[in-house]
Amino acid sequence: MSKIKVVQYINQFFAGIGGEEKADIAPEVREEIIGPGLAFTQSLKDEVEIVATVICGDSFFNENIEEAKATILEMVKKYNPDLFIAGPAFNAGRYGVACGAITAAVQKELGIPALTGMYIENPGADMFKKEAYIVSTKNSAAGMRDAVKKMSALALKMVKGEEIGTPAEDNYIPRGIRKNLFAEKRGSERAVDMIVKKLKGEAFETEFPMPDFDRVEPGAAIKDLSKAKIAIVTSGGIVPAGNPDRIESSSASKYGKYDIDGIDDLVEGEFETAHGGHDPVYANQDADRVIPVDVLRNMEKEGKIGSLHRYFYSTTGNGTAVASSKAFAAEIAKELIADGVDAVILTST
Repeated sequence: MSKIKVVQYINQFFAGIGGEEKADIAPEVREEIIGPGLAFTQSLKDEVEIVATVICGDSFFNENIEEAKATILEMVKKYNPDLFIAGPAFNAGRYGVACGAITAAVQKELGIPALTGMYIENPGADMFKKEAYIVSTKNSAAGMRDAVKKMSALALKMVKGEEIGTPAEDNYIPRGIRKNLFAEKRGSERAVDMIVKKLKGEAFETEFPMPDFDRVEPGAAIKDLSKAKIAIVTSGGIVPAGNPDRIESSSASKYGKYDIDGIDDLVEGEFETAHGGHDPVYANQDADRVIPVDVLRNMEKEGKIGSLHRYFYSTTGNGTAVASSKAFAAEIAKELIADGVDAVILTST
């Protein structure tokens, strides 16, 4: 029996080429087993053969999505594989977006069974879960073994044309697709059974899980703004001209801290936006439209606020992972508290 031919997609990091400094490499293909492919080969044993590995830098893909997709699709088509596997991307935002986009494209454009894997909070998961099977993984590469095991099981089902079970059964992120089925008990009986189990403290499984929102208690009001130090934090991507910290236009892996001491107005040519999720023209013409430095300076002079903090913090919220955002916030908040900041104006686009 002939082996199942597989083409795998990975980024520059898992290919062993480099980290962020190599994230701009264009798509290339190697006829060898690299990175996670070794784990997949061991997991799938004699049933499959990885015939090629496609590699692309995360920045290149996200900044040239249509070009990258077209190039990679041609590379995949050349090998006429039975199966396409991307990642797993875990919680790497740009990698997740790339894996989701190319998995969906291979399945739609080439008609080849395809899947990927990533952490549920990866922005790529929310963007592509309806278009492709995305196996739910842990948030870091420490969960590689578990991810490969789950992805391998689902991959074999897909390529063999077997019926795919529920998200819980086959470990993929719910796609929002509903299927009709017959149950032994009607809904009202099942609902009563569940509430009785809940009241008794017994285990039960809801048929309609509710979304889990991260709720934050609002802070106390500032009693006297005329004595308060106010800082600006933005996910609108405002940076000095040239984007010196190379903050990514999507799925940011970093934020910047910029000195505005003595600056009353963010003039065109000195500040711009690095954000890739909106038309940048008006933000580049006047960055005060995103972070109101000019208005706050006037309020400072009029005594309406005590002072404007000399630094503002900026990143791009476009596709940035929730875990990354929380990490940025924790670091920024620590500095703001140390600098005696009383309140923050948080702006977006």
